[in-house]
Amino acid sequence: MKYYIIAGEASGDLHGSMLMRALIERDPAAHFRFWGGEKMAAVSGDMVRDYRDTAVMGIVEVLSKAGRLRRNLAFCKEDILAYAPDVVILIDYPGFNLKIARFAHEHGLRVYYYIAPKVWASRESRVEQLKQYVDKLFVIFPFEVEWFRSRGIEPVYEGNPLVEHIDTALAAAPSREEFLKKYGLDSGPLIALLPGSRMQEIKYLEPRFMKVVEDGWYQYAIAAAPGIAPEVYDMYFPGVPVVEGDTYALLKYASAAAVASGTASLEAAIIGTPQVVCYGMNPITWRIAISILKVKYISLANLILDKPIFKELLQEKCTPEAISAELQCLAGDTDCRAAIAADYATLRTRLGESGAAKRIADVLYRSIAD
Repeated sequence: MKYYIIAGEASGDLHGSMLMRALIERDPAAHFRFWGGEKMAAVSGDMVRDYRDTAVMGIVEVLSKAGRLRRNLAFCKEDILAYAPDVVILIDYPGFNLKIARFAHEHGLRVYYYIAPKVWASRESRVEQLKQYVDKLFVIFPFEVEWFRSRGIEPVYEGNPLVEHIDTALAAAPSREEFLKKYGLDSGPLIALLPGSRMQEIKYLEPRFMKVVEDGWYQYAIAAAPGIAPEVYDMYFPGVPVVEGDTYALLKYASAAAVASGTASLEAAIIGTPQVVCYGMNPITWRIAISILKVKYISLANLILDKPIFKELLQEKCTPEAISAELQCLAGDTDCRAAIAADYATLRTRLGESGAAKRIADVLYRSIAD
């Protein structure tokens, strides 16, 4: 069968690659045409656009790049029709993908949405678009099942694919000694800094993280994100060791982490790293965002357990002093670490067993073949 897949950011590239591998196991003749990144490209098929050329974060930023977005949208529609896929699979990225969902549906194509838009956080009106234009909705967070069901959509939930992905990666990770030697780190307490996968996030967190580093309480290492050029870290975080391709090992061996909200925060929770979430954006975008957000937390782990497992330092609260104080508590307070560890264990249970991507691919393939 022919699959047209659209992922618009790093996490989508990861989930897309896992789904593609699982689909190939069930459909050896599968052919993929996709918008994604290097992880999807390493699996199979033809990449149409790299997500690094299409990803935009924030309302103000989207408006400033509206022309490019319109051109990408027009090209994508033409490309889908020319390819004539058996199914269009959309991965998150709702501003773009919901428009494609409508287009594909109106042209008689089957539309599956893998990793539902976070309409439970904002823009609930998009539920109507999902009802009208999406044939099957796949979710990866347990609380989403009842949320969508209560609004007239019966979603598919088979667990979260990140659990197996992380466990597999950690099984092949270097030992602590090998890791420290590779990056020129000593055996003392280590703090992981994850400034995000978008330039807007990096630019926002750079002055805050660098002030924390300069205070010198611990040794620090930056986790490089896919799609961010190495020279960016040299420019924004001079003198700080940069870990590339070993983020999970960094989180495993770190005493604590400061993490930009997003998939990375959930990954840190699954691995078991005590963390503080640090986040902010353009002040205008922030004022608009908080006026439409309908959730108590922005971090997925906190949302899943519906409690503040760890602190979220957002916008004006995201100061170097607050970040440093929380990292010291996370790295040194035994009671604090024990409480977080207990909550993380509950989180892993709720995210389901390994093999989620394979189970999702099985449901997806069978529903197309029937």
